[in-house]
Amino acid sequence: METLLKLSPAQSLLLRTAARRADGRVIPPHTLRGGARAKVLTALLQRGWIEPAGGGHVLTDAGYAAIGQQRPMPPDDVQPMDTTDDLQLLDGIPVRPGSKLAALVVALRRPQGSTSLQLMLATGWQPHTVRGAISGMLRKKLGLNVVLAHNKSGERVYRVV
Repeated sequence: METLLKLSPAQSLLLRTAARRADGRVIPPHTLRGGARAKVLTALLQRGWIEPAGGGHVLTDAGYAAIGQQRPMPPDDVQPMDTTDDLQLLDGIPVRPGSKLAALVVALRRPQGSTSLQLMLATGWQPHTVRGAISGMLRKKLGLNVVLAHNKSGERVYRVV
């Protein structure tokens, strides 16, 4: 039976959360501040469980062992992702796939357009946020021509022309 080392709650938290991250980065919670933060990080550094890397700290093999885990090996068939591929060109508009902005653009591209209520339901936003996204992001930043009309029942209907 393998015995685990005695860790403080803060040390255990930092090591376990770093082990769950793919890159093994140690990110202290915002509630751990000042001297307590410095003391925990210093103790982890002295024991060799973390090491400095890129302006922060990463978990070492000894750190994984301290919490009873092994460093995960990356699969061989996974290709590194290019950061420019993070954006999908939706008819020439750069948006992240599956984002609320993408849902907004798709809804506005419909031939009949979308009412304010439909846009609110598609994004989960409040009415003022929908109007602000249309005005600020779509019209000003992305340069889309979004027109506003009113349907027979008096609802606002937005669409991209």
